[in-house]
Amino acid sequence: MNNDLVGREFPPTAPYLVGREKVREFARAVFADAPQHTDVEAARAAGYADVVAPPTFAMVIQDLTLQQLLAEPDSGIVLARTIHAEQRFTYSRPIVAGDELTAQLVVTGIRALGGNSMITSDATITDATGEHVVTATSVLLVGAGEDS
Repeated sequence: MNNDLVGREFPPTAPYLVGREKVREFARAVFADAPQHTDVEAARAAGYADVVAPPTFAMVIQDLTLQQLLAEPDSGIVLARTIHAEQRFTYSRPIVAGDELTAQLVVTGIRALGGNSMITSDATITDATGEHVVTATSVLLVGAGEDS
């Protein structure tokens, strides 16, 4: 594993426009059955401009940043030996259909674990005005190769 990744910042992703149907599809996929996830009127009655994404929807945007990390030629990450070990979200506000979100990833830590490596990264997700929406923290566990 390349320990020089710690502190590396990646370029911001292209803006992602959160679609109403994407929110509904995601809500169904994760069994988030609260009406504000699928019904515009229920979301508006709850004070939102449109349907509200379930909290784990931030993974859709964060994945764009993780793809940058996985594509780094000097990372030492082999996808076939990598699992998503942990996930956390720190929200300033919920994601709502109509949001245009951009994410930027920074690798915050690497630690050895029995010959394997755990890579922690934070994807800071902001809206079109630059305001913080959520920070998505992931830990990837990369298994040791045969030559390790």
